[in-house]
Amino acid sequence: MEVANQSILAGFVLLGLSDQPKLEKTFFVLILSMYLVILLGNGVLILVTILDSRLHTPMYFFLGNLSFLDICYTTSSIPLVLDGFVTPRTTISFSACAVQMFLSFALGATECVLLGMMAFDRYVAICNPLRYPMVMSKAAYVPMAVSSWVAGGANSLVQISLAVQLPFCGDKVINHFTCEILAVLKLACADISINVISMGVANVIFLGVPVLFISVSYIFILSTILKIPSAEGRKKAFSTCSAHLTVVVIFYGTILFMYAKPKSKDPLGADKQDVSDKLISLFYGVLTPMLNPIIYSLRNKDVKTAAKTLVSQKCFAQ
Repeated sequence: MEVANQSILAGFVLLGLSDQPKLEKTFFVLILSMYLVILLGNGVLILVTILDSRLHTPMYFFLGNLSFLDICYTTSSIPLVLDGFVTPRTTISFSACAVQMFLSFALGATECVLLGMMAFDRYVAICNPLRYPMVMSKAAYVPMAVSSWVAGGANSLVQISLAVQLPFCGDKVINHFTCEILAVLKLACADISINVISMGVANVIFLGVPVLFISVSYIFILSTILKIPSAEGRKKAFSTCSAHLTVVVIFYGTILFMYAKPKSKDPLGADKQDVSDKLISLFYGVLTPMLNPIIYSLRNKDVKTAAKTLVSQKCFAQ
């Protein structure tokens, strides 16, 4: 136990790409550029949804929440990743590691639930348009968004509380860019079966249930759209949910690719496998938040119009 306490006091060492120094500068520039795009794109989306009264609807309220969530999610990890590219074997304290794990876990779970809420919003808008103002009133959609954040935070609190109680001894090197919870659990010198079971249950609740809910919602949505007699009507109806559907496919498609791809059985390829896994995880953390505002801007006339109005007002004011 004394060794474990020393490990906690000393913290952890983040390996990052310190074993691949030639890649560090390239990825520093690439990830920094993507992070700046995330801040700019999502920041503009938040501004237009707040400042333009035409966007004060449930769909854009959820979109504003999603943009704010993406900024928080990337900010909880990307600065640490960038520091790791310029500082060999970055050291992080135990408490800072726990906070970073909590934020990443909470925000990731919140996004899963929030995407499900957005699917319900599109279902009501297309399948029950006459009841939409009543069903998706402010008294309904604000608590829906709040519950997404509360559920994600509660799940993360449970997972991290179980993780920080474990004794950590021996090797304190985390073979990752950040305090990724699975990489941290590998360092525990105790039985982690409870942690594994708890995370399995959480994955079913926060990944499986939203995917099922979104799938069922879109089955009804597509069924309703196909019943619209005119091609123009079908196109207009589908355009109202195409951006959300694209984001969902990218978000869950990347997750499935990360966890469903086969592991290398060749011991000689273990290092390459580790680097590949780390890079895929890294790009998963920045790709979706970067694409979200681009997708919603390109496929939504209201957002483009609001953004142009905002820019023209700023230019006129100057």
